[in-house]
Amino acid sequence: MAVHAHPDDESSKGAATMARYASEGVDVLVVTCTGGERGSILNPKMDRPDILENIAEVRRLEMDRAREILGVRQRFLGFVDSGLPEDETEPLPEGCFALQPLETASAPLVAAVREFRPHVILTYDDNGGYPHPDHIMTNRVSVEAFEAAGDPDRYPEAGEPWTPLKLYYHMSFSKQRFEALHEAMTARGIGSPYADWIARWEDRPEKWDVTTRVPCADFFETRDRALIAHATQVDPDGFWFVCPREIQMEVWPTEDFHLARSLVDTATPEDDLFAGVHAEAPTACS
Repeated sequence: MAVHAHPDDESSKGAATMARYASEGVDVLVVTCTGGERGSILNPKMDRPDILENIAEVRRLEMDRAREILGVRQRFLGFVDSGLPEDETEPLPEGCFALQPLETASAPLVAAVREFRPHVILTYDDNGGYPHPDHIMTNRVSVEAFEAAGDPDRYPEAGEPWTPLKLYYHMSFSKQRFEALHEAMTARGIGSPYADWIARWEDRPEKWDVTTRVPCADFFETRDRALIAHATQVDPDGFWFVCPREIQMEVWPTEDFHLARSLVDTATPEDDLFAGVHAEAPTACS
């Protein structure tokens, strides 16, 4: 189960990993906390009145196309996008996802965990990967659901208890990765867009180490098609696709994660999200 804040987040974080596991027969569910209703239109080709007037429905249709491309299942939790304030002192919209009480925001995710019964959950770190209020709340509800879903005394109305075994944070947006891509592009005489990104990391040490690198280069093309399906958010001529795919496959052929919680024995570094997970392992609360 991959828990994300908005439509398109699943295609920019961990998409190739999900597509790889889905191709191997793993049942993969994307849970999208909000509808992305307040997301800006980042693709100038889609910045049209008819899109703006129907943005919620358009983003749902985009999500459905991306889901099909990745070969996964998907459900919305039904919360309203909080938007990204330009000024951190600006109040968030009343009723939005990020302002929900933790138990209110977590209850439908706990129910989804108990129904879907995942062994592994993917989410963002405690800063949301970047400090968008919905991403931070997504981390909070994911941790809450991971810890509560197996406890019959918590969220008793949310179904039969189920205990997931591993919780991971996405780590693919790392300084090390962008430095490697920047150096490879520069060495080949290709202009790199990553210098500014790398500079921003100088005064922001990474809090979480990479414990798990999942080989998934064969699914980068699938990832890119899923990204492009989110046409309001992703410009096919834009930043996401500046680095040639063949360089990415050669230089950094993995998607990376931090193992934040584990109820099974596993040794890091890992190359498999299911390392230590066995069919005979206890997965439900007794």
